[in-house]
Parts: sequence; structure tokens; C-alpha cells
Amino acid sequence: MVVWTIANQKGGVGKTTTTVTLGALLAERGQRVLLVDIDPHASMTYYFGIDAEELEVSVYDIFMRGKDISREEILQSLCPSGVDNLDILPSSMALATLDRSLGNKNGMGLILKKGLSKLSKDYDYILLDCPPVMGVLMVNALAASDRVLIPVQTEFLAIKGLERMIATMGLMRQSQQKDYSFTIIPTMYDKRTRASLEAYKELKAKYQDKVWSAVVPVDTKFRDASLAQTPPPVFAPRSRGVFAYNTLLSYLLQLPAENSHV
Repeated sequence: MVVWTIANQKGGVGKTTTTVTLGALLAERGQRVLLVDIDPHASMTYYFGIDAEELEVSVYDIFMRGKDISREEILQSLCPSGVDNLDILPSSMALATLDRSLGNKNGMGLILKKGLSKLSKDYDYILLDCPPVMGVLMVNALAASDRVLIPVQTEFLAIKGLERMIATMGLMRQSQQKDYSFTIIPTMYDKRTRASLEAYKELKAKYQDKVWSAVVPVDTKFRDASLAQTPPPVFAPRSRGVFAYNTLLSYLLQLPAENSHV
């Protein structure tokens, strides 16, 4: 089982779109995929038409139950996505309280990793959609990951968020003694604008081989797919955005596990 964490300490850069699209593309390729929403805003949960406020169980239960939660109980928390081979572990707004309730407890950074490990025979890939802030949730997501995917909108402020994200991984490497394989994904690229061109140029100059060599373009089909509560590969399989993510997925699948360490 491989865990990809999709994270950036800036919102609005395409984290949920990246998670949903890559997850659906993996499922199309016959992989058993679980998407986990650990953002208290529950964007990915609502994407699939799941009302986070109405759920009796969610990913929050893993954090609260810790090692006492069973594989069966986690499986009972899952929701269908409407796509074969693709399941959802939904979010809860109660996740926003975890920094206060778990922040000072020993071992709190490994709760999610230990919980998800119980599903190792059920899924080939787990993708974690993270909140854009540093805290217990981000720490847990990074600790659980085999690779960190960092979507970066091709504009100046998003690059600043990337710098914070990489600094965070550096601090976590020191505290957890774990290297992080990561890939930077340029998103929302618009070749007509100078801002996109300059931002992409800066990304390539500063981060070199850690940046995926292509881009995810601006594509209105992503917004239309979210309104339809349907993953883009199902809603608009021939769109240029889905083509870009398919190319990205092929690239990620051929990367060695040790590539691009912080």
C-alpha cells in the first residue's frame, strides 16, 4: 500500500482537485484507492455529495480512538464515491479541535499512520487531502506519507506557500528522522499570462528536478466536474486538465521511492 499526501500551506492551489483526479485515474487503472479527507473544511467530502455534518463516523474517529480502533470500524466509516475501486474516508469539522485536544500528547503525530496501516490489505493507494495549515493534521499526514505531492498555483503568492511547505518538511525531518520524497506540481497554468510564465520559470530555476516538467492548465471542466460531484476523469475524460493529470500519474508511477528527498 502506497500513501500519497497532497499538501501545501496555501489554500486554493488545487489540492482537492489533484487528490480527486489522481485517485480516479488510479482507480481507472485497476488500483484499489482510498481518498482520505483530513481537512476540517471537508471540501473533498462535499465534492462527492457527502454532508460532513450528518455523518456519525469519519476520519475523526481514527484520531480519537487511536490504536483501539479496528480495521472493521475504519471500513464502516467509508463512503462510496460512485466510481469503481474508489472509496472515501470523509472529514468532520471536529478535526479543527485536534490541535487543542491532542497537540501535547506523545505519539500524536503517528496516529493516522497507525490507523491507515490496518487497511494495507484493502487498498493499493491511499491519497490524503490536507488542510493548508501546519498542525496535528499536517504532521500526521506527512508522517504517514510515502510521497508528498505539492500542488503550486503558478503565481507569486503560491510560491511563497511552497517555501513554507518545504521548510515544514525540513523541520519534520529533524524531529521524526524521516526523509520526504516530494514532487512539486505546477497547477492552474495559463500560458497567456506573464504571471504564470514567470512563476513556472522561477519554480524550475529554484527547485529543478523536484518540479514535474509539465503543468496542469487552467481548465473550466474541473469546476464543472465539482458542481456535478463527479471526478474529472469520469465527467470530462478528454479534457486537457485530465490529460495533464494522466501524464502526471504516469510520471509519478515510474519514480523511485527514494527520489526527491528533502
